[in-house]
Amino acid sequence: MSTPRELFNKRKARVRTALKNAANGKMRLSVFRSGKHIYAQIIDDVKGSTVVSASTLDKDVRDNIKKSSTVEAAGFIGKVVAEKAMKSGVNEVVFDRGGYIYHGRVKALADAARAAGLKF
Repeated sequence: MSTPRELFNKRKARVRTALKNAANGKMRLSVFRSGKHIYAQIIDDVKGSTVVSASTLDKDVRDNIKKSSTVEAAGFIGKVVAEKAMKSGVNEVVFDRGGYIYHGRVKALADAARAAGLKF
């Protein structure tokens, strides 16, 4: 019988493989969430480098949110990462939810990034 962590890692690998097959050279907006914080980064898989990142640990973000583990904080991170991406010239990405269900904080981050102008 598989542990929850093993199931999560299998789901994450399945999602990432499907994204890499469908990406067509687009960069990847990867999301990681913990119990207290949420992190988003735009990754160029061709070069193997992070282009833009934002998290609830960033000082400018901490000043604008009350609590880092809420849907509102995730929405703010989505907006911040989209604005940083636009400044660096990235307009289109593929959304990598990892092994997380597209619900709650992950969905709020994605919706805010779309509303800020990022296309995926």
